Amino acid sequence: MNEAGVTVGPVPRPRTPGVDLDTAMPRYWFADNVAATHIANGVNLLFPAGERFFVRSVHHYLDQVDDPHLRQQIKGFFGQEGRHAKEHERQFRLLEEQGFDIERILKLYERVAYGFIEKVAPKSLALATTAAAEHFTAIMAENALRNRLLDKAHPAMQQLLLWHASEEIEHRSVAFDVLRKVNPSYGLRMAGLAMASLCLTGFWTLSVAALVLQDEECSSQRFFRDFIILRQRKEDRSFLIKGIRTYMRPDFHPSQADIDHLAEEYLMSVGLA
Repeated sequence: MNEAGVTVGPVPRPRTPGVDLDTAMPRYWFADNVAATHIANGVNLLFPAGERFFVRSVHHYLDQVDDPHLRQQIKGFFGQEGRHAKEHERQFRLLEEQGFDIERILKLYERVAYGFIEKVAPKSLALATTAAAEHFTAIMAENALRNRLLDKAHPAMQQLLLWHASEEIEHRSVAFDVLRKVNPSYGLRMAGLAMASLCLTGFWTLSVAALVLQDEECSSQRFFRDFIILRQRKEDRSFLIKGIRTYMRPDFHPSQADIDHLAEEYLMSVGLA
């Protein structure tokens, strides 16, 4: 967005990734590491309902957006988020085939997050939470693409997550630009950051714990051994803290991060550019 407040940048384009999730997949698909797999599966469980919440939060203010280009970006944002939700729900079936009671985890998560919190929270806070959550997904996407975190993942899951990551980078500014147009309050933006941080941390932790407790094929000894192995890897784990600090700057805008090339390079490499 330029200084005059006119939205710039490309319109997000929904894509079909063509991921083959119909074949057998190893139970521990992320480098045969129990902890890494459950952490990744845990956040994947949050995506479909979370992305539909993002769409609802932005759609509520669609009538207040008079910028034609931003309206086109919103349309692309809706399309991308809708496809993300459907593709991740395909992975749920694989988890169910492995014996996990996904429905019980999702019911608790959705009852608390969207049956209660969303209903009692103001619509403006929902939009601010969406803008902050989109920032989190963008910096996680940057970390995955820049540091090649998924190189040892099963090819199908690698393809699913890197496609998702690339499109999160593409539409990272949309909810933020809607928030800035309808309510540019810094206090509201910080409230959304706090809500997104608490919800992401809390629900992600709960979903991982539920998967670990249901995993009858993994001993606690192996989980903690694999967790220690995961912690010993040299990736920068402070990127989320840095991302929060960046978001707290009064002059912050998602487009300030020079990361579009990461998405473009990946999408081009798989014929989706």
